[in-house]
Parts: sequence; structure tokens; C-alpha cells
Amino acid sequence: MIREVLRMGDRRLLRRARPVEAFGTPELLALVADMRDTMAHLSGAGLAAPQIGVDLRVVIFGGGPSARYPDAAAVPDTVLINPLLTPLSADEEGGWEGCLSVPGLRGWVPRWTSLRYAGFDAAGVPVERVASGFHARVVQHECDHLDGILYPMRVRDFSRFGYTEVLFPDGSVAADD
Repeated sequence: MIREVLRMGDRRLLRRARPVEAFGTPELLALVADMRDTMAHLSGAGLAAPQIGVDLRVVIFGGGPSARYPDAAAVPDTVLINPLLTPLSADEEGGWEGCLSVPGLRGWVPRWTSLRYAGFDAAGVPVERVASGFHARVVQHECDHLDGILYPMRVRDFSRFGYTEVLFPDGSVAADD
């Protein structure tokens, strides 16, 4: 089922989400299915449960190059529950980000260049990967939602934040993540 995505300004997006305590439940499986439907419908690169008003530490992400991200490397289709992110170095790289909860805007956001992430899938099976590049950016962006952080809170230079059609009138950067 396609769910409504909350928009910046909704206080629910600013809360720290609760850990998932039971895996493989019908409710958790239905949540993940709804998140997948919603992300696919909106052509997103990822989605966090708080974005659809569910106060749980669940994110999904993944997919290959698309019209919105033609130069992006493929990211493994992932359900990540109760994630833990560990940077593999202090190195950061800036990149343009958008968000389904912040439609029509883009910002230049610094993120760790590489990290290890760990957590569980919906059945409770451990997930652990090393990520870099676009993959690492997507993981960090989605996991920020679990701590009540929207990407504009990470923008350091507001001359590089604005409406997508104003910043990129030629359409060189896609719409929202």
C-alpha cells in the first residue's frame, strides 16, 4: 500500500525512532511492504519508517541507475532495521541531496566517504556491509531520519541549498531522493 510521506515541518520527523523489538511479525512485514510500495511509487532511492509516520528504526534503500540518478552506482536492495553506522575514516565528501520529505529542494551535504553498517533484515537475519560513494550517502541519509535529522540540518553552505529548478534550470540534477 502506498503511504503518505510526511513533509518537513511535521514534528514527527524530528523524533528519535524506537528500536524494533520483534522480527518477522505480520506488522513488520506489512510495514516493509508498504515502504517498498511507497518508495517505488515516488521513485525514491530510500525511505525511512518515520517518513511515513511510523516511529520505528526501519529503513529501506536500493536500486540501480535511474532517470533521477543516471550516474549513480547500483545500491543493493536492502531492509535495514536497528542500524549501526561506523565510519571507516574521517574523510567526508560533499554531494547534492534531496528528500521525499523535503520536495523540490536540493542541498550540498557532506557525508562520510566510507562506512560499515550493521543491523537486521525483517526476519531478524543480521545484515553487515561496507559501503562507499553513493551507497554510503544513501545509507547515511536514510539513517539520519531515524534520529530526527533531515538533510537540510547538515547543509553547511546555504548558497548551495535551494529549489531544484532554480539551482539546476537545465535539469542536470534530478528531483527528490
